[in-house]
Amino acid sequence: MIPHLELIADGFNRLATELPTLLEGLTTEQLMWQPSPTANHIAWLAWHIARDEDAQMAVITHRTEVYLDGWVERFALPYEPTEMGYGQTIEQVRAFTPPTVELLVDHYLAVAARTSEILSSLSTGDLISIIDDPYRVTVATRLVSILNDGHQHLGQVAYLRGLLG
Repeated sequence: MIPHLELIADGFNRLATELPTLLEGLTTEQLMWQPSPTANHIAWLAWHIARDEDAQMAVITHRTEVYLDGWVERFALPYEPTEMGYGQTIEQVRAFTPPTVELLVDHYLAVAARTSEILSSLSTGDLISIIDDPYRVTVATRLVSILNDGHQHLGQVAYLRGLLG
């Protein structure tokens, strides 16, 4: 793997290590707890971290999302299969079907495995190629954006976990 990709891979590996650790031992009630009526809960945040990474990596590689390989049915959410959380209302967040920790972790680890596979196959030329979507950014820029979003939400999960005591 080329050196700058090793740094990016490390950022994704940290998500794959830290998210399961933060979710470990939480009850359904704790996963769904909202500190205020307009706050996201841990379950939704964990799902969104995985969905964002999965959907964005699918755009980069032109592959099908991991989520569409049986996870839609396992989560049984009241959302369209293409939903990943962007722009959802608080009512949609509240409608999130309570999952188990195992479902959230297994789903994220499946996404993380795909991400690792993708990162190990990228070249320098791939990193500077432009993604054909409305934002027209390079693959490298998109990878940094995915990491930024994932780590911001990971921090929110850690904060909520801390509030739970």
